[in-house]
Amino acid sequence: MTRVAILGGGVGGLSAAHELSERGFDVTVYEARGEFGGKARSMPVPGSGTDGRQDLPAEHGFRFFPGFYRHVTDTMKRIPYDGGSVYDNLTKCTEMLMAQAGGRNELIAPAGFPTSLTQMITGLRSIRELVLTAGVPVTEFAVFVEKILTAMTSCDERRLHEFEATSWWDFVEATRKSAAYQKFLATGMTRTLVAAKADQMSARTGSTVLCQLLYDMLQIDGRLDNVLDGPTSEVWIDPWLALLERRGVTLRPHSGVSGILCDGERITSVTITTPDGDESIEADHYIAALPAERFELLISPAMRAAEPRLALISELKKEWMTGVMFYLDEDVPLEHGHAIFIDSEWALTAISQKQFWPDVDLEQRGDGRVEGVLSVDVSDWTKPGPVTGKAASACSKEEIRQEVWAQLVAHIDDGSLRESNVVTWFLDPAIEFPNPGQATNAEPLLVNTKGSWAHRPDATTAIPNLFLAADFVRTNTDLATMEGANEAARRAVNGILAATGSTARRCDVHALQEPWVFWPFRQLDRLRWRLGRKPAPAPFRLNEDGELEPTGLAARAALATLRRRGGSAILGRR
Repeated sequence: MTRVAILGGGVGGLSAAHELSERGFDVTVYEARGEFGGKARSMPVPGSGTDGRQDLPAEHGFRFFPGFYRHVTDTMKRIPYDGGSVYDNLTKCTEMLMAQAGGRNELIAPAGFPTSLTQMITGLRSIRELVLTAGVPVTEFAVFVEKILTAMTSCDERRLHEFEATSWWDFVEATRKSAAYQKFLATGMTRTLVAAKADQMSARTGSTVLCQLLYDMLQIDGRLDNVLDGPTSEVWIDPWLALLERRGVTLRPHSGVSGILCDGERITSVTITTPDGDESIEADHYIAALPAERFELLISPAMRAAEPRLALISELKKEWMTGVMFYLDEDVPLEHGHAIFIDSEWALTAISQKQFWPDVDLEQRGDGRVEGVLSVDVSDWTKPGPVTGKAASACSKEEIRQEVWAQLVAHIDDGSLRESNVVTWFLDPAIEFPNPGQATNAEPLLVNTKGSWAHRPDATTAIPNLFLAADFVRTNTDLATMEGANEAARRAVNGILAATGSTARRCDVHALQEPWVFWPFRQLDRLRWRLGRKPAPAPFRLNEDGELEPTGLAARAALATLRRRGGSAILGRR
């Protein structure tokens, strides 16, 4: 039986183990921590449980499953849980809150717009009403729509070679627009992505992912925004591990990778460090499912000589993005979905968890007083906060708590967020506080930047027995996400199947969906690209009533066809 050693037990490593075990491989997963799941795992708040109660549940950051996730959700459907599957534990968010400091014009958007004969038109009209409420001028919103339509109707070659080299901020011409445009459309639209920032993210990735979110909004019964109905490990990771063990996968916790030996052609062995000492392991094939910042430290000169693209991984940018959780004596539900604190210095996003955890009795955890959980992601650790004047990375643990809470209260000033209501709080233990010196982050997040596609390796490397299953690998999503890690794992497994000559079914790898109605325009743009011409004007424009109007004969015919077929047929395979 072919032996495969998987280095790293996060979503990428577990996804690879899942696919390989289905196909009869001998699989061992090595994980440095005592728990599996990587950044997706949940964890107990140490020492919080009293009188026989469980510890309170905590997360690295709240989990977000957009509707366009197809790889990781397919895997979830194949993990048994309570007579169904783990996928059944996903619940749909119905609203999204965009809160401003001072409580100004809070926007509550439906997470999925109503449908009509033409969903694209209906959805754009709904978005238009929201941004006009936020103070974005009509003319500027029209420009934004034009940019999105240009992205939708551009060919892949233009996206990769032109849009990839441009930032999202520049692509939507944010510098010359109003403050409201910059806040809500240029920056606000990227806040939900977490692993991206408007002035850094490539226009190719920004427009692609934003369009996917828009398509999710516009589909009948679409699942734009989904979260789990309990702590991540309890309702996803633990059942997954149980399934893998039943299939014969060996799970090795407390087994960190400390060395990868390469003879210039192949990987010959890997050194694993355990509490009992170092251990040399050998396998037929190796899958590195480690974060970029850890894997790049293990790349030896021999590995770089055998696969020069591995040297480019160090060019990828990592930033601090992690979670703070507040446990409340009285639940504060906020909206039924995610909240974006648009003016917060530390780029906060949050979700009120209890409303999505119907079967989690928080009174049986901690000291019995907790009734609500507010989970917050801190995405900017470099800007000064309003309370201390310090960047988050320069703050003490208690100062971080003070700053985050103050920034939340500045946006939700209706009195619902009271300091006296906080029973306890939790900061991701990846944030460490040396003394003296600034805090450090043991688990930074890879962020998308313009031009970074060139620095991403493929899942199959030039080293014939080394494969990569991590979120820094080239994938269709091109973001550091659970979806990207799962897709990378599938590509790595397909590489092993090819290398071994296996006749087993290949893992499904899905292209992102795009509206069939734009297909002719993408083909025309491909011709223009080959001729060295700029993109043609967008085939549609937004009129004063918020409806799409064709700008040419071809667009008029496409819009007429769309109306005849109805909105439910808007999407199709690329």
